[in-house]
Amino acid sequence: MGVVCALLGFTVFLFVSEIVRIDLAAILVLVLLGILSYLPALSNLANVNELFNGFASNAVISIIAVMIVGAGLDKTGIMNKVAATIMKRGGSTEARIQPIVAGTVGVISSFMQNVGAAALFLPVISRISTRSGIPINRLAMPMGFCAILGGTMTMVGSSPLILLNDLLQTANSTLPEHQKMEPFGLFSVTPIGAVLVLTGILYFLLLGRWVLPGGGATSDGSVGHGMSSYLKRVYGLKAEVYEVEVPEDSPLVGQILADVNLDNHLYIISTFYRGKTSMVQVLTAEIAAPCRLAIIGRKMVIDAFAEKHGLKVLPQLDVFAEDFAPTNAGIAEIVIPPESDLIGKSPRELVLRKNYGLSLLAIHRGEETLSHVETDDHTPTAIGLVEFQVGDMLVSHTRWDNLTRLKDDRNLVIMTSDFPQEELRPHKVGWAMLFFAISLSMILFTDVRLSLCLLTGAVGMLLSRVLSIDEAYQAVGWNTVFLLACLIPLGQAVQNTGTAEWIAQNILILLDGWPLWSLQAGIAVLATAFSLVMSNVGATVLLVPLAVSIAIAAGGNPAVFALTVAISTSNSFIIPTHQVNALIMGPAGYKVKDFIKSGGIMTIIFMLVSLLMLNLVF
Repeated sequence: MGVVCALLGFTVFLFVSEIVRIDLAAILVLVLLGILSYLPALSNLANVNELFNGFASNAVISIIAVMIVGAGLDKTGIMNKVAATIMKRGGSTEARIQPIVAGTVGVISSFMQNVGAAALFLPVISRISTRSGIPINRLAMPMGFCAILGGTMTMVGSSPLILLNDLLQTANSTLPEHQKMEPFGLFSVTPIGAVLVLTGILYFLLLGRWVLPGGGATSDGSVGHGMSSYLKRVYGLKAEVYEVEVPEDSPLVGQILADVNLDNHLYIISTFYRGKTSMVQVLTAEIAAPCRLAIIGRKMVIDAFAEKHGLKVLPQLDVFAEDFAPTNAGIAEIVIPPESDLIGKSPRELVLRKNYGLSLLAIHRGEETLSHVETDDHTPTAIGLVEFQVGDMLVSHTRWDNLTRLKDDRNLVIMTSDFPQEELRPHKVGWAMLFFAISLSMILFTDVRLSLCLLTGAVGMLLSRVLSIDEAYQAVGWNTVFLLACLIPLGQAVQNTGTAEWIAQNILILLDGWPLWSLQAGIAVLATAFSLVMSNVGATVLLVPLAVSIAIAAGGNPAVFALTVAISTSNSFIIPTHQVNALIMGPAGYKVKDFIKSGGIMTIIFMLVSLLMLNLVF
């Protein structure tokens, strides 16, 4: 027990000091545990034949599977749509987006494992971060913490709550009839969990500016080029994207797109008509109304154009927000090589937008920039009629999937390299949703192990080619896998050597004779502490029988004391040993000190609110 306590202290020291990376620290502790177990006096420390069983544990396999399922959903573009919906409701401000994301994840995690809910929303907050400019480290922790809190909203929301009724049934076998405990219903804990989730949202809403790490990069912040700033800095083009609403009685109706561009010194880059957006609409097409147009141009030019034709300029992108998100599209620079078939042909002759997916904003030729849009040094030019020459740099707005397809075209040389070179598969959305629904149904309505339920969905997505097997391997955060798998044997050593039981019994001896409320608080503190150094399931199994015994001896309600344990084992915010915290740590670039700072206060708030609600409800 002394050696186990020393290893625990050493692990906490490594996590807090961050002398080595946290996943490497976990591997080091695993190695030390294994080597020490070969010493004669410490042979019972850990079973060396089962030392690496953590890699096959239900929790670790579940995390691997849920990462693959999440990547499959993301590959179909569903997460883009979820991000767009959230931004449509919440705008682009942290104060509005944060509670929407946190609340949504909290509700989802009440019916599925919280790490699954968090993994599904990681791509969503990544896209929101990129599009809104909010650093991802300002969104990931509120999302992760509320995923953990959401697990307390139903009796299937977390493993300890799922296990609790079985533990109560076991405890009932040793109790007289009048002391037997009734099992909890599915929504028995909902008032407690709902208040905890609401508390978590308010915590970050009111104190987020102080407890969350400041600054930080947006997710994929380097993707492509920031359009307006890049065009102005490199090519002298003063242009932004505006969304304009065209009513049915506008004089613009019936006019040709190319003529409108030329006459008004702007560029209609996309259209929205009858519920469909098109960035590859041929420029010889006529404008039909009511519709919306995405136009690139100077603010004063767009305003004058709108006033002249009875149009309404929207304050921000709405239906085009997704099309112009930096993760989906941006500025690409493409050169015409010497042997290109495009030499001597104009963009209009080539139908460049339809055939190549390129919306041509400018042609950079020598030291001159030709463009529809006004530049610092030159008047607008009808570039749709300009014939291409060798060495022309085509400055275009395009979807990244279109640009990826052009990489093999010998008539063009793609100069832009920092863009997502993966192709979304929206045509696979049906398969992805089918296997996600199958996984979710198995989790909710069967007794099949969680890891097997999630792997069923993951394998289904691989077989239906939503993802390739190589993409699945890339989707797994192996640092998270090693962190958890290497810490599981330490948790088992804490339990198997009797260290946990010894600590629990000695603390409870100290609490003997204290008032009932203080005994319950002591149980909550003990469950919280144990969940930081061992699995929450292990802490629940160990502490529920003790809590029931204490409640009966002190004249309290044993079921409430048992529930206090099951809820308090979700109070895991201080260090990244909880699966959700381990999951968000890498993508958001968190340090252990960030969890200590934010999670320390959250731990105290969780304890106070949960104890208050437990006594109010029961």
